Order: sequence, then structure tokens, then C-alpha cells
Amino acid sequence: MLQVKQWCNDLVGLLFPNLCNACGITLFQGEHVICTKCLYDLPFTDYHQHAENRVAKQLWGRVPLNAAMAMLYFRKGAKVQNLIHNLKYNGRTDVGLALGNMLGERLKTNTTYQNADLIIPVPLHRKKYKRRGYNQCTFIAEGIAQEMKIEFSEEILARNKVTESQTKKSRYNRYQNMKDVFQVNSTENISGKHLLLVDDVITTGATLEACANALLAVGAAKVSVAALAFAE
Repeated sequence: MLQVKQWCNDLVGLLFPNLCNACGITLFQGEHVICTKCLYDLPFTDYHQHAENRVAKQLWGRVPLNAAMAMLYFRKGAKVQNLIHNLKYNGRTDVGLALGNMLGERLKTNTTYQNADLIIPVPLHRKKYKRRGYNQCTFIAEGIAQEMKIEFSEEILARNKVTESQTKKSRYNRYQNMKDVFQVNSTENISGKHLLLVDDVITTGATLEACANALLAVGAAKVSVAALAFAE
């Protein structure tokens, strides 16, 4: 019976190979989502260990955050971009959960993040959500929540407007572009709480700035930020 089961598994693997989401090679038995070599090669920042990291400094003077970090460096054409692309556009939500678990493992070693009360993913506009079918940040948040034993909610924060790319805008224009984009649907669960805001990739930081300001404006005591990657 075991031999038949193994034969069936081998056949399924031949017809539908389980590939590494970072490099595309076939995963060996026991590997999940990312192959062992790619896991070893991932460009970790260790920003969770350093309060004055590049992500935190990028947001200084823009919003009063409790802490900010990103787990990986994001470079075009590299493995982290492949992982994020598969998560966002190829329906590989398991990538979000797996990387969220890895991020949660790091965050729970730092008391600054340990005492967060609730995890909130950066929301998608409803049109983009409908087109994609899911919010990639929700699965990252869920992965973190599993590791840190903290609740997460995608119902509290909503995105009201579709915005243009922030990359080539000035700081003032980025602020104007994101003004009034996010709305807090419920203040009951966030008043006086320490919130952990979760994103996939930090570029200009304008989205996180707008989200954090919206949460602080309605009574959140503290907002910390954690992202999978930081675009250099």
C-alpha cells in the first residue's frame, strides 16, 4: 500500500512539479515553498536587531513610529523579487505564509515587537482585491501571527483610493498622493493598543506613513512597522 502511495506521489510530482518560488528548480522531499539553497542565500537585513536601521531612518520625521524594519533586501531580478512576484501575481499565498513565519520568528526575539496587541496588513483597494482575489499582505500578517501568537485583522483598515506610483514623486507629492487614501473602519479594537502594521515591500514608505497616521489619528497608542523586504 505504501509503495502504491509513493508511486502516486511520484506521478503527481512528475505531472505537477513542486518548484522553488525563488529559483524555479524542483523541490526535494521535505522542502517547502523555497529550496534549501535559496533559503541559505536570502539577503537578510537583521534590521529587527537594530532600532536605527535604514527603514526606520527613512520614516523619521514623517510619522511617529514605535519601530520599523524589513526582513530582506529587495533587488530587481533577484530571488526576493521572484518570491514577491509569485506571492502577488501567481496565487502563491503559501509564500506569504512561509515568509511571514520567518518574519515572525525574528520579531518575537525583540521585546519592541513582542508586546504588539494586533497585527494589521496594509489593505488593497477593493478593485485590485477583486481582480487579484486576495491581499498578499494578509497572508504575511497571518504567518507572523502564527509565530507570535498575536491576533491579526484585515477588517480594521481600508483603502479608499487607487493611487499612482510613488517612486518618482517628491516627498510633498507623495504625501498629497496618499492623503485620505486609508480609512479606519473600527476604532474599538485599536484604541490604546500597540499595532503592528505589515507590508510586502517598502519603497518610498509613503503607504506605511499614511496607514500609520490614520491609525494613530483614531487612538492607537503605538504603531510599529514590519515588511518582508526593503527596496534599496
